[in-house]
Amino acid sequence: MITNPTAVFCVLATVVAVAITLEQRTKVFRALGSALVGILLGMLLSNTGVIPGESPAYAFLGGPAVSAGIILILLSVDVRSVAKAGPKMLAAFVIGGIGSALGASLSALLLADAIGPETWKLAGQYTATYVGGGVNFAAVGAALDTSGELFAAGIAADVTMTAIWMAICLTVPVIFAARPGRRDAAVTRSATRDSSYDAAEDPAEDAEESPSLHRMLYSSVGAIGLHDLSLMAAIVLGTLWVSDWLGAVLAPIPAVLFLTTIALVLAQVPAVRAMNGTGVIGNYLVLIFLASNGAMSVLANIVVIGPPIVYFAALTVAVHGIVIFGVGRLAGLDLATLAVASQANVGGPASAMALATARGYTDRLLPGVAVGLLGYAAGNYVGFLVAALVRGMIV
Repeated sequence: MITNPTAVFCVLATVVAVAITLEQRTKVFRALGSALVGILLGMLLSNTGVIPGESPAYAFLGGPAVSAGIILILLSVDVRSVAKAGPKMLAAFVIGGIGSALGASLSALLLADAIGPETWKLAGQYTATYVGGGVNFAAVGAALDTSGELFAAGIAADVTMTAIWMAICLTVPVIFAARPGRRDAAVTRSATRDSSYDAAEDPAEDAEESPSLHRMLYSSVGAIGLHDLSLMAAIVLGTLWVSDWLGAVLAPIPAVLFLTTIALVLAQVPAVRAMNGTGVIGNYLVLIFLASNGAMSVLANIVVIGPPIVYFAALTVAVHGIVIFGVGRLAGLDLATLAVASQANVGGPASAMALATARGYTDRLLPGVAVGLLGYAAGNYVGFLVAALVRGMIV
């Protein structure tokens, strides 16, 4: 097994290179997208023992690397697109949060005997984490004083399910949009043309009228020069530094809120907007982060974790998925918005942005971040409420 962090980085970089090549040259893989292919290849390599399920490389990619990617992508985002996607994204997010709460409650009732007296605590933690991301799992678990063994098992199951759900959310819009007569076919086609709602709803619109952000994620408008790279490095490192400092000083406001705000403000500076390659480099960092997510999903760990805990996480996410996509579609929401909102629920702002970037739903980037941040705030409250209700029913 390859365990050296540098070697693991090399393997993941190769995975991304292979995924992008397959996407560009093969119709089937073009439909799947390089992000999903990278996740699946990462899962394959870790589950066959080529690379480990845990590595310092994954911690770096899930922290500073993906944050840097988000900053670079935000430097190219058109903030005018937020007004169109915002209300729909919020509605989808609320539906998804309700689905997570229902799923955790049902899981607790069905698995209480298998898990034991702390099942109600797990219900609260999984509700919190699948309303607003993994940060809330630890917060609710600490507040409820969950035992160390159950806490560790719950996190392991959560990591696995979050990666699997990312792959599913990347796939669902493609599968359903491929069916004849589906309204969302235009939305998916917009991933390779233009990211605006107008283009998604009007397939006849000429995609070449103006360069879309999605195209900027795959190729630079001009040559990337040394000046571009030096300015990017200064902006990324400075934004990470300042946002972390503000997050610590102004807690409990999360650092990602400051990171997003700083990047958007800088994006309005002409010299910053004139940089070449921000989208390409940012997209690459997101893709290698997603490949590491796949690598962390070692299915053999289910035996170590304990099947009941895995069933708990899987059933919670399954009910969440049924509710957000089922009710969301009945409410007239498009699959792209539902997929990004679901990732905001299950994985938090970074996952929502990663999915929106990978699929070209760039007008959902900022709304996805906004509801993801809302999930940070609301997830803990909903988690405590569900924990109390479940405790009353099973204890």
